[in-house]
Amino acid sequence: MPKLITIHHPQQTMQQALEYVKTYILFPSGFLGLVCLVGSVGGLGYQLLGTDSYTWDTFFQSSGLFLSGIGLGAAQTLYQRYLLREFPEVLAARMRDGLNRQKGKLKKQSAAPDIEHAGRQLIPLAYGMGILLLVGSAIAAFSYGRVHMIPAILMPWAGFFWAKMFLWRRVITVAK
Repeated sequence: MPKLITIHHPQQTMQQALEYVKTYILFPSGFLGLVCLVGSVGGLGYQLLGTDSYTWDTFFQSSGLFLSGIGLGAAQTLYQRYLLREFPEVLAARMRDGLNRQKGKLKKQSAAPDIEHAGRQLIPLAYGMGILLLVGSAIAAFSYGRVHMIPAILMPWAGFFWAKMFLWRRVITVAK
């Protein structure tokens, strides 16, 4: 019995990679960014109206937390956009694996290609340092006493997810 050979076209690979970005990066970033922003602004509103402890220091610290989140979200998005541009087959393979898991198919897949580029071994360190920066800045702002706990925790993550959402949204709409 002859076997059918499937040819993968570059357009299909890029389309699957873009679907991966929409499904696993863009949608969760929008939802989590909205939840974190509403929670942090609500906490700052409570701090302003309920406790009368909102000062200019609170404004500057919460803005700094938000901007640090934006910076880290932009940095991660730039790296992920680099992966989309240079290694779309990796993101497409992740999308196919996700679809197969949802359908319950456990067919044997070929391994996704490895991501090999200069500085690849530093990426986990950069991710860890970014998380430490966000958590550390939230702890510092809360322990300094000007920003309450909930806004201090949620504000950097709101900036992180909103930066990801807005930077990816532009790429996805242009790619159509």
